[in-house]
Amino acid sequence: MQKIVLASANAGKLIELQQILAQKEISLLPQAEFAVGDVEETGLSFVENALIKARHACLETGLPAIADDSGIEVDALNGEPGIYSARYAKLNGVSRDVADKANNQKLLLELEQVTEADRSARFQCVIVFLRHHKDPMPLICTGTWEGRVLFSEAGENGFGYDSLFYVPSHDCASAQLSAEIKNSISHRGQALRALMRCWNFHP
Repeated sequence: MQKIVLASANAGKLIELQQILAQKEISLLPQAEFAVGDVEETGLSFVENALIKARHACLETGLPAIADDSGIEVDALNGEPGIYSARYAKLNGVSRDVADKANNQKLLLELEQVTEADRSARFQCVIVFLRHHKDPMPLICTGTWEGRVLFSEAGENGFGYDSLFYVPSHDCASAQLSAEIKNSISHRGQALRALMRCWNFHP
């Protein structure tokens, strides 16, 4: 079984990616297992940040790496929070759950006066695969999931903005979908399946 490191400390992302890769001969390991910490995301796009994270994980572990950079774009906010989705509320040194809650509350506050018709949004995801830290030809795949922002949180599944993201095709919040359904239609699921089509993960 091929070992690939996930350049993320986000447990939710790890679970989603492991579920999608479950039928492949891949052992996806979090970078924390190698005592690798997060690297500063200094890029100005999802692609740049994903590459920064993947190269850091490859360099520190000597293994191939997958990095995901994703976020929610809200049209009424000119695309914000975008690449700053995970840091929207600007909280440092707090748990992921606390940060997620604060980010959601800030988004609701920013959209307080915005009508339902103008709350269109989408999740964007970029997934990068690097064979090694000097890989000159990284595989880069993307996924987009259209929806809108709800007026209040709903559902207990998922993480991040899932409880605020309305999925028109299923008439519910992303956090109300089962993991199987979410993975079949989400931005991250789309990007990872595209990645698997582009390259044979078997050694």
